Amino acid sequence: MYRTLPVGVVLRKTPGVTRWAAWSWTASAVLPGAGAADWRELRREGEAVEYHAATLALELHGAETEAYLHGLTAKVPSLYVVMRDDADGDCPLDVLLVTASPYEAQDYTDSGEEIVEKVPMPAGLIAWVREFVEEFHEDEVFVKRRRDKKRIDLVQDGVGDARISQISDVYASPARKRRLH
Repeated sequence: MYRTLPVGVVLRKTPGVTRWAAWSWTASAVLPGAGAADWRELRREGEAVEYHAATLALELHGAETEAYLHGLTAKVPSLYVVMRDDADGDCPLDVLLVTASPYEAQDYTDSGEEIVEKVPMPAGLIAWVREFVEEFHEDEVFVKRRRDKKRIDLVQDGVGDARISQISDVYASPARKRRLH
Protein backbone atom coordinates (compact mmCIF):
# COMPACT_ATOMS: atom_id res chain seq x y z
CA MET A 1 0.00 0.00 0.00
CA TYR A 2 2.70 2.42 -1.03
CA ARG A 3 3.44 4.17 -4.32
CA THR A 4 5.88 6.86 -5.42
CA LEU A 5 6.22 9.10 -8.43
CA PRO A 6 8.96 11.67 -9.13
CA VAL A 7 7.48 15.18 -9.30
CA GLY A 8 9.37 18.28 -10.39
CA VAL A 9 8.66 21.55 -8.61
CA VAL A 10 8.59 24.78 -10.63
CA LEU A 11 9.27 27.96 -8.64
CA ARG A 12 8.49 31.40 -10.04
CA LYS A 13 10.54 34.46 -9.09
CA THR A 14 8.93 37.87 -9.62
CA PRO A 15 9.92 41.35 -8.44
CA GLY A 16 8.74 42.18 -4.92
CA VAL A 17 6.00 44.73 -4.38
CA THR A 18 7.55 46.32 -1.29
CA ARG A 19 10.97 47.76 -0.61
CA TRP A 20 11.54 45.11 2.10
CA ALA A 21 11.32 42.15 -0.28
CA ALA A 22 13.31 42.41 -3.50
CA TRP A 23 11.83 39.18 -4.89
CA SER A 24 8.65 37.15 -4.44
CA TRP A 25 8.86 33.36 -4.76
CA THR A 26 5.90 31.07 -5.43
CA ALA A 27 5.45 27.45 -6.45
CA SER A 28 3.75 27.76 -9.82
CA ALA A 29 3.57 24.21 -11.21
CA VAL A 30 4.50 20.57 -10.77
CA LEU A 31 5.94 18.25 -13.41
CA PRO A 32 4.89 14.59 -12.94
CA GLY A 33 7.61 12.10 -13.91
CA ALA A 34 10.30 14.81 -14.14
CA GLY A 35 13.99 14.01 -14.11
CA ALA A 36 16.53 15.35 -11.65
CA ALA A 37 16.91 19.12 -11.51
CA ASP A 38 18.84 21.70 -9.59
CA TRP A 39 17.47 25.18 -10.23
CA ARG A 40 17.43 24.91 -14.01
CA GLU A 41 15.90 27.97 -15.68
CA LEU A 42 12.81 27.05 -17.71
CA ARG A 43 11.36 30.34 -18.86
CA ARG A 44 11.92 34.09 -18.60
CA GLU A 45 9.29 36.79 -19.17
CA GLY A 46 10.75 40.21 -18.44
CA GLU A 47 11.82 40.12 -14.81
CA ALA A 48 9.80 37.01 -14.00
CA VAL A 49 11.76 33.75 -14.13
CA GLU A 50 10.60 30.16 -13.66
CA TYR A 51 12.99 27.49 -12.40
CA HIS A 52 12.76 23.72 -12.20
CA ALA A 53 14.00 23.91 -8.63
CA ALA A 54 13.92 20.28 -7.54
CA THR A 55 12.47 16.85 -8.21
CA LEU A 56 11.11 14.97 -5.21
CA ALA A 57 9.24 11.71 -4.75
CA LEU A 58 5.50 12.10 -4.25
CA GLU A 59 4.65 9.28 -1.86
CA LEU A 60 1.16 7.84 -1.40
CA HIS A 61 0.48 5.67 1.65
CA GLY A 62 -2.53 3.40 2.15
CA ALA A 63 -3.16 4.75 5.65
CA GLU A 64 -3.58 8.30 4.30
CA THR A 65 -6.32 7.67 1.72
CA GLU A 66 -8.88 9.71 3.66
CA ALA A 67 -6.64 12.78 3.36
CA TYR A 68 -6.08 12.18 -0.38
CA LEU A 69 -9.82 11.77 -0.88
CA HIS A 70 -10.42 15.06 0.93
CA GLY A 71 -7.88 16.76 -1.35
CA LEU A 72 -9.41 15.27 -4.51
CA THR A 73 -12.90 16.50 -3.60
CA ALA A 74 -11.69 20.09 -3.27
CA LYS A 75 -12.78 22.64 -5.88
CA VAL A 76 -9.26 22.52 -7.33
CA PRO A 77 -7.38 19.29 -6.45
CA SER A 78 -3.87 20.31 -5.49
CA LEU A 79 -0.45 19.19 -4.38
CA TYR A 80 1.30 20.99 -1.56
CA VAL A 81 4.94 22.05 -1.83
CA VAL A 82 6.76 22.53 1.47
CA MET A 83 9.80 24.84 1.36
CA ARG A 84 12.14 26.57 3.79
CA ASP A 85 14.21 29.74 3.42
CA ASP A 86 17.84 28.88 2.77
CA ALA A 87 19.77 32.05 3.59
CA ASP A 88 23.10 30.20 3.86
CA GLY A 89 22.93 28.28 0.58
CA ASP A 90 23.25 29.26 -3.07
CA CYS A 91 19.49 28.95 -3.67
CA PRO A 92 16.95 31.12 -1.86
CA LEU A 93 14.58 28.24 -1.01
CA ASP A 94 15.08 24.61 -0.08
CA VAL A 95 12.26 22.40 -1.39
CA LEU A 96 11.59 19.81 1.33
CA LEU A 97 8.45 17.91 0.37
CA VAL A 98 5.67 17.42 -2.16
CA THR A 99 2.46 15.90 -0.77
CA ALA A 100 -1.10 15.20 -1.91
CA SER A 101 -2.34 15.26 1.70
CA PRO A 102 -3.89 18.53 2.88
CA TYR A 103 -3.61 17.19 6.45
CA GLU A 104 0.16 16.76 6.19
CA ALA A 105 0.47 20.23 4.63
CA GLN A 106 -1.49 21.68 7.55
CA ASP A 107 0.98 20.10 9.98
CA TYR A 108 3.83 21.98 8.29
CA THR A 109 2.00 25.32 8.45
CA ASP A 110 1.61 25.01 12.22
CA SER A 111 5.32 25.55 12.94
CA GLY A 112 5.60 28.75 10.91
CA GLU A 113 9.15 27.84 9.83
CA GLU A 114 8.16 26.29 6.51
CA ILE A 115 6.48 27.86 3.49
CA VAL A 116 3.60 25.77 2.13
CA GLU A 117 2.36 26.50 -1.40
CA LYS A 118 -0.72 24.97 -2.99
CA VAL A 119 -0.23 23.97 -6.64
CA PRO A 120 -3.06 22.63 -8.86
CA MET A 121 -2.62 18.98 -9.87
CA PRO A 122 -2.40 18.16 -13.58
CA ALA A 123 -5.17 15.86 -14.87
CA GLY A 124 -2.88 12.82 -15.16
CA LEU A 125 -1.77 13.19 -11.55
CA ILE A 126 -5.38 13.52 -10.37
CA ALA A 127 -6.14 10.21 -12.11
CA TRP A 128 -3.09 8.54 -10.52
CA VAL A 129 -4.05 9.64 -6.99
CA ARG A 130 -7.74 8.79 -7.55
CA GLU A 131 -6.79 5.27 -8.73
CA PHE A 132 -4.71 4.77 -5.58
CA VAL A 133 -7.57 5.95 -3.35
CA GLU A 134 -10.09 3.70 -5.10
CA GLU A 135 -7.81 0.71 -4.65
CA PHE A 136 -6.90 1.17 -0.99
CA HIS A 137 -9.52 3.38 0.71
CA GLU A 138 -11.77 1.73 3.29
CA ASP A 139 -14.52 3.72 4.98
CA GLU A 140 -14.36 3.55 8.75
CA VAL A 141 -17.60 2.30 10.27
CA PHE A 142 -18.95 4.58 12.98
CA VAL A 143 -19.55 2.68 16.21
CA LYS A 144 -21.60 4.47 18.79
CA ARG A 145 -20.21 4.14 22.29
CA ARG A 146 -22.64 2.58 24.75
CA ARG A 147 -22.96 3.75 28.32
CA ASP A 148 -22.05 1.39 31.09
CA LYS A 149 -24.82 0.17 33.40
CA LYS A 150 -23.38 1.70 36.56
CA ARG A 151 -25.99 3.38 38.76
CA ILE A 152 -25.08 6.93 39.70
CA ASP A 153 -28.18 7.72 41.76
CA LEU A 154 -27.19 5.52 44.74
CA VAL A 155 -26.26 6.92 48.17
CA GLN A 156 -22.58 7.40 48.85
CA ASP A 157 -21.41 4.71 51.25
CA GLY A 158 -18.27 6.36 52.61
CA VAL A 159 -15.98 9.35 52.50
CA GLY A 160 -12.41 9.31 51.30
CA ASP A 161 -10.08 6.36 51.30
CA ALA A 162 -11.26 3.50 53.54
CA ARG A 163 -7.65 2.62 54.39
CA ILE A 164 -7.11 5.95 56.15
CA SER A 165 -8.86 6.36 59.47
CA GLN A 166 -10.89 9.52 59.87
CA ILE A 167 -11.36 11.11 63.29
CA SER A 168 -14.41 13.09 62.28
CA ASP A 169 -16.71 13.76 59.40
CA VAL A 170 -14.66 15.51 56.70
CA TYR A 171 -17.72 17.49 55.60
CA ALA A 172 -18.53 18.89 59.07
CA SER A 173 -17.87 22.58 59.60
CA PRO A 174 -15.37 23.54 62.30
CA ALA A 175 -16.86 24.02 65.75
CA ARG A 176 -17.21 27.62 66.85
CA LYS A 177 -15.94 28.49 70.25
CA ARG A 178 -18.38 30.42 72.32
CA ARG A 179 -17.09 33.13 74.54
CA LEU A 180 -18.83 34.27 77.61
CA HIS A 181 -18.74 37.98 78.23
